[in-house]
Amino acid sequence: MSEVTATLDITREVCPMTYVRTKLRLEALESGALLEVLLRGTEPLKNIPRSAREEGHEVVSLESRDDGTHRLVLRKQGR
Repeated sequence: MSEVTATLDITREVCPMTYVRTKLRLEALESGALLEVLLRGTEPLKNIPRSAREEGHEVVSLESRDDGTHRLVLRKQGR
């Protein structure tokens, strides 16, 4: 896997701000960049990958971490 371009920690955020912050961070990146998103909770785990796919981005990986959080890596597509 390519090197992550940026990291966003939204483990203290709640929906819908979790995806709003993710979307804003993706918009600031170049096409093809990898964004690592650290998240916590059932809603962000379900909603962020789905919303990112709906907007045309690629979900590169999603893994559980020992502290109860998840690590999601998104590849920005398009513009």
